[in-house]
Amino acid sequence: MQVSLDALVAGVRAGQLISFPTDTVPALAALPEQAGLIYAAKQRSRDKPLILMAASAEEIWSFVTGDDNEYKIWHKIAKKYWPGALTLVLPASASVPKAMISIPDGDLDTQKGQPTDCMTIGIRVPDCRIAQTILTQTGPLATTSANLSGQPPLQTMLEISAQFPDVLTLAATELKDEIRGIGVPSTVVKWTGKNWQILRQGAIKVEL
Repeated sequence: MQVSLDALVAGVRAGQLISFPTDTVPALAALPEQAGLIYAAKQRSRDKPLILMAASAEEIWSFVTGDDNEYKIWHKIAKKYWPGALTLVLPASASVPKAMISIPDGDLDTQKGQPTDCMTIGIRVPDCRIAQTILTQTGPLATTSANLSGQPPLQTMLEISAQFPDVLTLAATELKDEIRGIGVPSTVVKWTGKNWQILRQGAIKVEL
């Protein structure tokens, strides 16, 4: 369903699924506590993580936890690559809703709602004007690429509307001056406790 920017923001605040352009591929998004909607719509396994996307780094640090030295390392790489096509996978804090934490196969403690010590969360700040506009008004959102699980990411709002008719997308009039994303997902790096591990080589090459 194509709507105005204001209606899109109001919709996600009310608990609906939305989609919007980013600097990489279009995002399917929901409030973090409504992340289950994303898993259901995509027919996505709960062991596959989502990304918490925000308009600024300052809004996102409360969702991760580490010591002072780790924060310095994380802030340094964020300052270098954000806003941009880099997702950092870091230890999740208690601020991350359980609905957004991926459930590893066979992890019975997690499935019973008892988080284990190794929970992580992917975080990103996109370099995209319209995404920034939306996220500034909504706060951080649970996001992933807009597609059915296992299929290539959809690239246009028209494709997304066709595959996900109940998802709110932006009307073409809202996108007339928007620069299209590069069509490649973000690069994903994970903090191991000692250094960075590249999980997915995506839109940018990262020097670690």
